[in-house]
Amino acid sequence: MIALVEDNREAIVALCERYGVRRLSVFGSAVTGTFDPETSDVDFLVDLGEYDPGVARRYLGLIVALEHLFGRHVDVVTEKAVKDPDFRRELEATAKVIYGTVTSKTAA
Repeated sequence: MIALVEDNREAIVALCERYGVRRLSVFGSAVTGTFDPETSDVDFLVDLGEYDPGVARRYLGLIVALEHLFGRHVDVVTEKAVKDPDFRRELEATAKVIYGTVTSKTAA
């Protein structure tokens, strides 16, 4: 996992608590070793729990807060949105949980 994420773990935890995140994982170039500090975004997989009336506000707030924290674009995919089985397998193989509980969906 890249230092940019590791060095901001406490702030990430605070954001997860603020936005009601159950689990947040990082995936993609930030864990595969292909991260380019000049051009790469940071990819996250999030479990926001049940889709209650405030879930959209929490999701969008989390994105804005993460982009502000990292000073770069972030992609945030919800666990419920991952329907493609190949993409699901890729996430299961590479995603690293940085907040919440490791499950079979995000365990490496």
